[in-house]
Amino acid sequence: MGYPSIDMIATGARIETLMRANNLSVRQVADFMGFKAPQAVYKWLRGDSLPTLDNMCALSVLLHTNMEGILVLMGGDVFRL
Repeated sequence: MGYPSIDMIATGARIETLMRANNLSVRQVADFMGFKAPQAVYKWLRGDSLPTLDNMCALSVLLHTNMEGILVLMGGDVFRL
């Protein structure tokens, strides 16, 4: 087993899939997070950046999953402990 790396683009796609499953728009996620503008959420969806740990925790609550259910590792696997 090698060192696990997060696939940022696949994680962004996973966030988008979970948002759709929960009928959430980018604006609704940004509002929930307390962001004035939605740019950070768009960066997550594109895979340009990942949510900070506290934002990942809040996002997991909003998306009705755990943080591991959001992260995708290189190779396509959802993160598992």
